[in-house]
Amino acid sequence: MAQLTVDCLNDIFEYLRDDMKTLHSCILVNRLWCEVSVRFFWVDIRNYYTITACLPNDSKEILCKIGFHYLITTLKTPIFNYASFCKILSIDKIYYKIGELLINQKYISLKSDSLEIIDHIKCIAVQEISRMFMNQSSSLKRLTFLDPNIVTVIPFIDYPGANNCLKNLTELYCNSNNSDVFFYYLSKTCHKISLLDIIIKAFISEELENLIFVQKNLNYLNITQDDDEELEDKHLLPSLMKKIPNNLNKLHLRKSNQTSLSFITKFTNLQELVLSLDLEDHLEGFEKLQFAIFPQLQILKITRSLPEIRLLVKFLENNGGYLKELFIGEDRFGYDFTLNLSIAKFCTNLRKLTCGYRKSELESFKIVLKSCKYLESFQIWCSGVFLNEKEVIEAVVKHSHENFSELILFHLFEEHQRLLPRELESLLISWKNRVPLNPLSLVIITDNDLIKSLDKYKENREIIKKYIKAGVIKEFKVADIEFNFEL
Repeated sequence: MAQLTVDCLNDIFEYLRDDMKTLHSCILVNRLWCEVSVRFFWVDIRNYYTITACLPNDSKEILCKIGFHYLITTLKTPIFNYASFCKILSIDKIYYKIGELLINQKYISLKSDSLEIIDHIKCIAVQEISRMFMNQSSSLKRLTFLDPNIVTVIPFIDYPGANNCLKNLTELYCNSNNSDVFFYYLSKTCHKISLLDIIIKAFISEELENLIFVQKNLNYLNITQDDDEELEDKHLLPSLMKKIPNNLNKLHLRKSNQTSLSFITKFTNLQELVLSLDLEDHLEGFEKLQFAIFPQLQILKITRSLPEIRLLVKFLENNGGYLKELFIGEDRFGYDFTLNLSIAKFCTNLRKLTCGYRKSELESFKIVLKSCKYLESFQIWCSGVFLNEKEVIEAVVKHSHENFSELILFHLFEEHQRLLPRELESLLISWKNRVPLNPLSLVIITDNDLIKSLDKYKENREIIKKYIKAGVIKEFKVADIEFNFEL
């Protein structure tokens, strides 16, 4: 393996790009592997002490004068110019990481703990690091700039080399309240953005609209309405939507309740649509959306608030056959037999499904399992007003098709009816006897303190271990509801 050529190593490490643990191990193999793999490992900043050591001497002198003397004088000369490898830059993260350095008093020589002084030092430090990146990073791919206060004091777009550094930018995460100058500069420089993630605050500038308008390669747009700030002018968001290119592939709207959804109909190339709006808000505009046809739509997620069931059913009639993944958020009052049957009738090509069935809807759950013969994974809301663990697992064992391999039990409420060990073992024996046997991955999402799900009982855990060893259960995981709450 050590004799592999550089080109071959590049291909290998490109494949491992997202596996930081393995890439770090590759750095330790030998000098050649280190020289090649370090460029992939350092695509993002891995150590802020190291990146500070990469600063040019004039920047280090500036930092020494403002309180970083001890840190600067103890830094070792880096083996590589790590800043030149970085393709991902978060100005916000640098700002807060510098703040962490300041908290450690042995690295600074401040005589005052004034917040204003600390903020001033942080800004100067970030200015110097940003200047280095604009000059030394050949081509950034991702830029995150979410704090408007940082934008006003760090004019990184004016630094030498910024144009070359940013011209091939493909991902931008920003805030609608960022300065007009920031958006104006990017609209003149960055024309290759394919992913744009915007947090909508109080204001949307014309410069932001222009930035979106010139992105002819934009295929993924995520718009999130801020919880604490409402738009000063409710007409600004619809105006922004008109600037979005029609060739969009992925659209995520989160809490964007100040605009009608009817504009979505123009994106006929959509492959993924996510609507996550507030529970108290009606999905305005779904009347028009129900008739739209999206022949490439593979993923549909509607979380938090559901449209009227009749409108959603019509939408599934027109588009359900294209879907590979469907997520219907928890709405204990929104589900009904009509919606369940529409999934069974119109969404027969699903590979992954997330929804819930109330206690009176067990038969419709079975119908869905029988109809969706390609279904591989089912995440289902459990307990409370929904079906309990025994009912769900028993239906899956008896009625799912041979492709089925993953069951996720998402406990929203207290489980009142305990799944007894003998019942669990009986169900697993039945799964074992399926032909062909497809080992089952079982995931429990639960509140570790309150909900009495099957994982809380030692006897059940021992049975699960037994069937993991027997090859009946492929994987068993328990996750906290707090980190998986996508409703």
